[in-house]
Amino acid sequence: MRWWTSDQHFGHTNICAYSGRPYNSVKDMDADIIARFNSVVSSDDEVYILGDIAMGEIVSSLKLITKLNGIKVLVPGNHDRCFRGNKSENRNFKTDWTNRYEDVGLSVVDGPIEIKMGGIEVIADHFPYRGDSREEERYLEFRPPDLGKWLLHGHVHEKWRQWDNMINVGVDAWGGYPIGDADLLNLISQGRRNLDRLDWL
Repeated sequence: MRWWTSDQHFGHTNICAYSGRPYNSVKDMDADIIARFNSVVSSDDEVYILGDIAMGEIVSSLKLITKLNGIKVLVPGNHDRCFRGNKSENRNFKTDWTNRYEDVGLSVVDGPIEIKMGGIEVIADHFPYRGDSREEERYLEFRPPDLGKWLLHGHVHEKWRQWDNMINVGVDAWGGYPIGDADLLNLISQGRRNLDRLDWL
């Protein structure tokens, strides 16, 4: 089975206040997101994580990835150290960080990527075609062009679950859980529309 998710922000102290997550501490948040993930993802399932998996004390937060089930592929987001848009004078910066993410069990693939899902070709990337988690739109040079295909993305946290032909797979849109191909195909079959996030229960 194949799953999709993004924007765990492991180790990020302020994300609960920013995105309305129901936790009193980052430790509680990290533990519960891992538990929700593992409650649906099996060890042999494939999981695409569309960016922003770990923040805070990165050495500690990256280690949490080893607790996640599945065969995990990371499409880096702007908060991932291995994101292609991160600037550094060190020409080995991206490679060094990519190796560190791979050391905790991730395959790192720069987005956007094209995926077949039930005979439909969809695009997957951290960034939506348009919109942002903030008021201003950022990282425009890294966004995929909207050529009419369905896009799976993260980045916008709780802003929407679906907006037109964009489906946000982030934990803040799906009550802390990954979403599987079957549910995504069901959304796609119902066409372009706007859907609010699901509550954390």
